[in-house]
Amino acid sequence: MSEEDKTTGDAGDLTHVDDDGDAQMVDVGAKPDSRRRAVAEGTIHLRESTVDAVRADEVEKGEVLATARIGAIQAVKHTWETIPMCHQIPVTNVDTAFDVAADTVTLTVAVETTGKTGCEMEALEGVTTGLNVVWDMVKAAEKDADGEYPETRIADVRVVEKTKAAP
Repeated sequence: MSEEDKTTGDAGDLTHVDDDGDAQMVDVGAKPDSRRRAVAEGTIHLRESTVDAVRADEVEKGEVLATARIGAIQAVKHTWETIPMCHQIPVTNVDTAFDVAADTVTLTVAVETTGKTGCEMEALEGVTTGLNVVWDMVKAAEKDADGEYPETRIADVRVVEKTKAAP
């Protein structure tokens, strides 16, 4: 694979493996810095009674959305430590927003950076961790008589925006 292919992101090339098929981190050193933004979202499905308790701040473990927001931001900042071959990037901003509906909580995480590589993995990591924090905080209310979670699920996690602009 040519060095040009590695930096242009040709979809036909696997850039995280070398010519022998061994995993490698992509060298982004030659790429110019640019302003980048990625937005991801996902939804956790809960019982209506659980969502009501979240809204009323009546969950025994504490403030669910405030704690999930902190978890999401922490996850964004530590993405490079948990995803192999992911570059450590200078995160310049993280915005989180929750949409609380009758039986769902949707989390949107927007991440901004100025650097040589994108921040969509950071946005995805923020969403998944934030929603996992919600689950952890409400799991007592979500369990059925057998200790299972028949209605609880995280779904529709995806990148909804990715932009790149000159610095």
